[in-house]
Formats: sequence, C-alpha cells, structure tokens
Amino acid sequence: MQIFSEGDVNKTQLESSKITILGFGSQGRAHAMNLKDSGLNVVVGLRRNGPSWDKAIDDGLNVLEPDEAVIDSDLISFLVPDMAQPELYSSLESKIKNSATLLFAHGFNIHYQQIQPRSDLDVILIAPKSPGDLVRRQYTQGKGVPCLMAVERDNSGQAQANAMAYAHGIGGSRAGILTTTFAEETETDLFGEQAVLCGGVTELIVSGFDTLVDAGYQPEVAYFECMHELKLIVDLLYEGGIKKMHEFVSETAIYGDLSRGPRIINSETKERMKTILEEVQNKTFAQEWIEENKTGKENYNRMMDEDQSQQIEKVGKELRERMSWLKN
Repeated sequence: MQIFSEGDVNKTQLESSKITILGFGSQGRAHAMNLKDSGLNVVVGLRRNGPSWDKAIDDGLNVLEPDEAVIDSDLISFLVPDMAQPELYSSLESKIKNSATLLFAHGFNIHYQQIQPRSDLDVILIAPKSPGDLVRRQYTQGKGVPCLMAVERDNSGQAQANAMAYAHGIGGSRAGILTTTFAEETETDLFGEQAVLCGGVTELIVSGFDTLVDAGYQPEVAYFECMHELKLIVDLLYEGGIKKMHEFVSETAIYGDLSRGPRIINSETKERMKTILEEVQNKTFAQEWIEENKTGKENYNRMMDEDQSQQIEKVGKELRERMSWLKN
C-alpha cells in the first residue's frame, strides 16, 4: 500500500475546476465546506424544497438544483445515500460534460454495478475514515483524517492527481492518503460494519446486558458495565491500540481479557465471520439490501423497531438524561 502526504499533492490540480457536491449530509457538508475553505470552486446540488437547501445557503455555499449544478462541472462528487445514487446518476448522466470525473466516498454502486458510468468519464474514490462531522472538525483545527483513494477508470491520465487534490482539499493529505481499490474499500467497509463496528459490537453489548439482567442484576448497573464504559475502552484503542488499552486498565481486567475473551469470540465466531465476508464478496448482501429498498424496507423497519424497543435502550435513555455533559 502506498501512503501519500501533503508533499505528494499537486495543490494547483483543481484550481481551475468546477466541483459539484451532490448531497449535504454528514460527508456532503464536510466536503463542500472544506473544499470551499481550501479556495476551490464548489457548487452544491440539492432539491430546492429539500431540508438541506437553506442550511447550505446559510453556510455560504453556492446551491443549485442537481441538474443545474452538474452543468460544466469538472468533478462531480456523489455523496447522497448509496441507494439514492443510481437513480440520481441516471437522471443527470446526459447533463454531465464529456471527460468529467465522478467521485464516490463509498464504492458500493460501482463495485456492484448499480451505476455504470458513461465510458468517457473518469471514476475515482476518496473515502475519509471518519464521520463527516469529524472530517470538518479536524480540518478547522488544521488537522485531517486519513482517506482511502481508488481509481476505477482513468481516461484522462489525471484521475489519481485529481483524487489526491480532492483529498488534500478536504484535509486528508494532512493525515495520509492510502491507496486501495473500489472492491477492497467496499468489501472491507461492509464487513467491518456488519461483523465488528456495528453488528458485532451492538450484539455483544446487548447480549452482555441481557445476561446480567437475567441473572438478577440491576439494569442500570448492567448498562454502565456493558454500554456506557465502552467509550473509555474504545478511546484507548483508537489512540494507541490494544497495547495502550492494557496500559490503562487493571491487571485483573487484562487477565480477564486474555483468558475469557477467546471464549466469547472463538473459532466458531470466526467461521461465522467468514460466512458474512463471503456474502459480501459474492453479492448476497448487496442483492438483499437492494431488493429490501425496492420493496419498501419492511424488514428493515421491523428490525429497527425491535432494536429500539429493547430494554437497554430504554434504560440508557433514562440514564443519559441525567448526564449533563452529554447534552449540547
């Protein structure tokens, strides 16, 4: 893997380019604001009656309807939700100028061929490895977050240079621009979300909480032990890996980690993780999620309702209302 930094970037690469940001969610706002503050020509494409139109104007951005925003744009960044991108691209394709560049922050629709870009267009990926609000916050502090970079198609011979300049514009070169592929970014991102970061962690938390409550312990104590204190551990892991976490917890905690942890996450767990990965690789998950959206997300909504009605959510809400430091 190559890792590029500020000194590797042609900082004038996009100086004369028109950049269109489609979407104004967490990533969309961060990209648009950072690129604007980096001195680049940015237009945001939004529905005039949408919830983000006034927000973008209040941020001092140039805002147009998507079909107007993409006209004569040199680089178009698709930052609307994954499932909205194919229809949006189809509606705009005829208005995109020849030899423009399409940029994505997640490879889902290119990798799984839900979007098949016109043959004259360059296709690149810049994926910041943090939520958009942190991308923005780090930029305003003179820092940045690492970005993954991939080039799917390079008709112009300038695709990588454009990608690096874009990453630089949002602050990514301050922390490092790491090379990958659309396939690798998509498959590892989906697997990480499902098996570890979202699916794995939340199920582990809920199972631990339920085990304590079923054994007769107070739900409030179980919440603190299995949910609330997780941030303390994650912060240590984030800052210095497993080594730093072990440096800041007790020897009793370390021994419990080393001797009991492998009994929770064992060879059977790893086999199920392999199955999850295979479903990502062979498109089973992608096809399931695409179909779920096409049919109204009935299963998705049912599972969300069940998830949010769990006891741990009710207990946690009541406890967090007492935590003044969590309130904005």
